[in-house]
Amino acid sequence: MFSLKDYWTALAKNYDKVDASGLAPILHPQAPAWFNHAIDNLQSRALMRALSIAGISPGSRILDVGCGTGRWVRRFGELGFSPIGVDATFGMLSIARSHRTTAPLFVGLASRLPFGDAAFDAVSDITVVQHIAYELQQKALQEMVRVLRPGGRMILLELIRGKGSHIFPRPPLEWIRVAESCGTNLIKCFGHEFFFPDRLFVSLAQTFSVRRSSDVDPVQSLRPGCSSHEQSVSRRIYWQLRRLTVALSTWTEPLVAKFCPVSMATHAIFVFRKKL
Repeated sequence: MFSLKDYWTALAKNYDKVDASGLAPILHPQAPAWFNHAIDNLQSRALMRALSIAGISPGSRILDVGCGTGRWVRRFGELGFSPIGVDATFGMLSIARSHRTTAPLFVGLASRLPFGDAAFDAVSDITVVQHIAYELQQKALQEMVRVLRPGGRMILLELIRGKGSHIFPRPPLEWIRVAESCGTNLIKCFGHEFFFPDRLFVSLAQTFSVRRSSDVDPVQSLRPGCSSHEQSVSRRIYWQLRRLTVALSTWTEPLVAKFCPVSMATHAIFVFRKKL
């Protein structure tokens, strides 16, 4: 039986040395470092927009749920907030500490947060609930709302398409419905990571691959029946080509996001206000 906690524990153990930024265990573990940096930069820009929409004041207490290796906890501190991180695995928090995360960090599940009611001015969840089974997602969102003060803000960045053993996406309207049923009102929703050129390339690569990925992570082998040397060459070619499609996707992203509906993106960002 699949265990989400075991999954993240294994990632923390196996990929904490892959790159100095600590991005590999929380983004795409088997991808090159440049790819994770590109995705992180894209997410950072989107989150800055969400924070502006939310209007969170400097000094506000903000909880990052599923903080992983601490990237958002550190950045929230740099932005002048008073951040706290919580994660289900000791391994992830250990990496966060090794990356000079000085804010308080706690072990806890999103569905059972170890904090009192109305303890925070804001809560962030960056690609966390999408990894929780559907039957537990509402409980996790209820917990996030519970620890928010009335009028507090909740920022979600979640997957809206894809499939896999450890991802459970919802269409945008479904994310909104579930979050609002927990006692919030939507302030704003916008699409994130349209990445049309890159998605087209990955789709074509999967078409020509005998073994197709069952996840949203990048294709790791284009010719599984080949020798290890041939697979290594195929993988290098794949990522060299993908570097071009990622660069093109990044360049076109702002324009595409202006004209395409949220539903055409791979992720969406939601900003909610807890009801008074």
